[in-house]
Order: sequence, then structure tokens, then C-alpha cells
Amino acid sequence: MCYNVAMKTDDYYQERNLKNLDRIDELLQELPAFCEDFLRGVENRTSVLTRLNYCYDLRIFFDFLSKKKFRGKSVCEITLEDLERVTDTDMEIFLSYLSNYTYGGKRLSCNERAKARKLSTVRSLFKYFFNKGLIEVNNTSKVSTPKLHEKEIIRLERDEVSAILDVAEDGSGLPSHADGYHEKTKVRDTAILTLFLGTGIRISELVGLNNESINFTDNSFLVTRKGGNKAILYFSEEVGDALAAYIAQKQEDKRVPKDEHALFLSMQYRRITVRAVENLVKKYAKIVSPLKKITPHKLRSTYGTSLYRETGDIYIVADVLGHKDVNTTRKHYAAITEDHRRSVANAVKLHKKDENDE
Repeated sequence: MCYNVAMKTDDYYQERNLKNLDRIDELLQELPAFCEDFLRGVENRTSVLTRLNYCYDLRIFFDFLSKKKFRGKSVCEITLEDLERVTDTDMEIFLSYLSNYTYGGKRLSCNERAKARKLSTVRSLFKYFFNKGLIEVNNTSKVSTPKLHEKEIIRLERDEVSAILDVAEDGSGLPSHADGYHEKTKVRDTAILTLFLGTGIRISELVGLNNESINFTDNSFLVTRKGGNKAILYFSEEVGDALAAYIAQKQEDKRVPKDEHALFLSMQYRRITVRAVENLVKKYAKIVSPLKKITPHKLRSTYGTSLYRETGDIYIVADVLGHKDVNTTRKHYAAITEDHRRSVANAVKLHKKDENDE
């Protein structure tokens, strides 16, 4: 196979962006009119998904202002002049509010990272209009970002990596009523897990793969990274064998639509969804490591840790994982550091051993 970067190859990402743009248009109806100007202003330096998340964050922020600051004003009635009246104290109250608030009839709560993201979104909005000279006061810059604690690195150990692949292949540990379903999906599921664990691919990159993305001549594949950039990654013979087995099965299945370019298909013979991939990872991981909450991203972390352990080169790991900032990759050091601590535990001797002692 060879790469065919045709219009069809990018349909998944184009379709996803179009759906997100439609959702942004819907959300703008619930926001003050000037929010549309803000999104247009940052369009050239942000992705569609980023702007969609801006809308979700701003929806919560303006709902807060409507309830707590400008009582009697609906969200859509809030003006740029009202933004100038938002104080740093108001922003601190907003961050506290996010610990326990109600939206759409649901009780919600944000952790420190979610609070930091919402604060960053609000700051971007205020900074945009302040720099444009449309507001004269920007008190959001006076508020400190919530302290972010290091998240525990959760990954599969070496024996668990082997075990999860075994479960996907033979179905051991799955409930008996799942045997029929597993028989139909085991080759696909094994290929998906092997690709995650053998390349560190992101879930969005995996779901977006097409048949044309794979090149067995040099064991490489073409992915669309975050931001839309394309990159060529390489896989091992073990990963290649799993992919080849799945592709061969697809080629023999007469029910696969001839015009379907997606590599990984659902039971309905359509491109598999992110949710479906998350569920299958959870299903197999729960059997081999029930106390760990393993997600596709944790499989990515498992690969990053293993790659660093083998190469000792954090820059190679950053490049393969597609991290723009190597500091993002340094989180993989945590697992390696733990290994080193364990290995040197007995290196220092406290009592001098008598030479005559055997």
C-alpha cells in the first residue's frame, strides 16, 4: 500500500470540523453577541476544537455573571461595558463557584485543571477586547492561576502489556455471554491495542486512519496530528503483523463497503468512533488491571515510558509522540525515576561486613 493524500483521506477530519463548527454556531446563540467577534479574531491561531471548548467555558462564565454579578440580566444581554465592571474579586469568586455549581439543572464540579482552563479562556476573551481598545479595564490578569498538582502517572507494567494483548486475542477473562461478540472483533481489537502500545498514537489519530494510511513496504503510516499537520510514523514487525491480520480479515469480509476508506470499522461497518475505542480499551484493561483506570491515553503513556526506558532520549520520545514541547514529555520520567529508586535501594550499606563472615 502507499499513501494517497486525496480529499477522501481527510474526510474524517473535515467532517469532524464541520460538526464542531455547527455546534459553535449553536452555542453562540446562547452567548453575548461580542463572543462571535472574539472567536473570529482568534480563528487563525486556534483549532476548531479549541474554539468549541472556548464556547463551553464561556457559557459557564457568562451564566455565572448573569446569576451572581448582573442579576436580572440574561446572558445575551451582557455587554462589553459590563466586562469592564468585572473585578479580580469577581474572578476569584468565579473560581470558587466552579467547585460546586449548577448548570442546565445538573450539579457540577471542576477540578483544578478544569478551573485553570476556564480561567485561561476568560483571560483570552478579556485580553482580546482590551488589546483591541474595546474595553479599558482587564482585571482577569490580576488573578492567579490555580496551583496544578502533578498527576499520578498511570500506565501498564510490562507483564500487563502482554496480558492485555493475550486477553484481546483469546478472550480469557471475558464473561461467557461475550464470546460471540469477541469472536467477531478479536482481530480488530488486537490490532487497535497493538497499535496503541507499539506506537503511542493518539486516539483521534487512530480513529482517523484510512486504508491508504498504511505502508507495509517500510512499515510506516501517515497520521494527522493535532492542529492538522501530517506526520509519518513507523511501526515494528509485531505491530505490522497485527495490522496485516486485521486488513486481511477485512478484505475477506464481503460486507465491508467498497467505498469505505476507514481503517478501523465498527460492527456496523462504519468508521469506529472514539467512544467505541475507549470502551474496548476499558473492557480489556479491567480484566488485567482492575485497580487502574486505563484509557487510550494511558496506553500512550505506557508506550512513552517504554520508549524512554529503551532509548534514554527524551527528545526522540517527544518527536514520536508528537509533543511540541519536550516538557510535556518529561512526565514519562516519573515511571523511570521510580524504577531507578527501586534499583538503588540496596546500593548503600550501613554496616561494614566482616571479611571473615561468609
